[in-house]
Amino acid sequence: MKAFLLFVRKEFYHIFRDRRTLLILFGMPVVLVTLFGFALTNEVKNADVAVLDFDKGPHARQVQARLLSSDYFGLRHYLGSYREVEAAFRQGDIKLAVVFPAGFSHELDHLGHAQVQLVADASDQNTATSLVSYATSIVRDYARQELPPPAPGTAGPHVEAVARLYFNPSLEAAYTFVPGTMALILLLVSAMLTSITIAREKETGTMEVLLVSPMRQLPFILGKIVPYFLLSFGNALVILALGVWGLGMPMRGSLGLLLLETLLYTFVALALGVFISTRSSTQQGAMLFSILSLLLPTVMLSGFLFPLESMPPPMQAVSRLIPARYYIDILKGIMIKGLGLRELWPETAALLALAAGLLLLAFRSLKSRLA
Repeated sequence: MKAFLLFVRKEFYHIFRDRRTLLILFGMPVVLVTLFGFALTNEVKNADVAVLDFDKGPHARQVQARLLSSDYFGLRHYLGSYREVEAAFRQGDIKLAVVFPAGFSHELDHLGHAQVQLVADASDQNTATSLVSYATSIVRDYARQELPPPAPGTAGPHVEAVARLYFNPSLEAAYTFVPGTMALILLLVSAMLTSITIAREKETGTMEVLLVSPMRQLPFILGKIVPYFLLSFGNALVILALGVWGLGMPMRGSLGLLLLETLLYTFVALALGVFISTRSSTQQGAMLFSILSLLLPTVMLSGFLFPLESMPPPMQAVSRLIPARYYIDILKGIMIKGLGLRELWPETAALLALAAGLLLLAFRSLKSRLA
């Protein structure tokens, strides 16, 4: 028994000395509970809403107050015309527009019924459906709770919510899931391809040859990226072709701009893979780390499956480091909405910043290991 206890103590010492084991044992459960607890929800909260009020009457103002006092909606704009509604959707500023027609309050007071129009951005099918459902319920509850009860044998007062869906009126599921799937596959394949490159050099012992070669670190990193960059871009073309011709995605914007943005996103993915490679000692470790660090965050924090607006601010901040978040917006913007660089420059600038930052980190990491 004494020998057994000594052996158990020795194993504890080994565990406590290994930081990777401790990270998996204690760090991963915390991360997973945090991600699944806060991000794993299809409930939409704090969605940006615009109001177009042609009525200016008391009932219109009270319905607006009800909508905006809920946790589901936050006022982004008061608009003055339908043209401004379309522009706000194209810019991506809002998820829902609530339109009160002229005479809304008068019809509700004298006729007992009126209509309000709910215009949603259906490029994200699930979010649009949820927002229209929430708004319809609030509007109908207002008429039932705030207006005088009907006379016996007559229909009660009611407000009819008429939904109009921009960009995806038929609510095709492919418009929501295909861009996210394309971004996820391209990121994982490209990053994993390059994550094993420098690790392979270390594992096979050829790194020492590179250490005494006259090649500097930056050309070394770029030399590692270029072949995989060309192969990954060819893979991206196949994915895009399958999305358009196989899965029914539209192509309403510029194909040239889409290809340039795909080139940029591919470069970001490869730079991320090289950075992972510089921090790993073995190919197996690099592969495992790239899967664990890319798959779950990309699925959970890119807006692919779960709305970012519903997440706590710290998780929204973390999501800004996920390259797929920006590429998904770019894909939807070009393919579904027909947007150009004028509307998509923030996402493009974010990808450029990520590419530069990852290259710098990879360069500094390699330099410190070669020193």
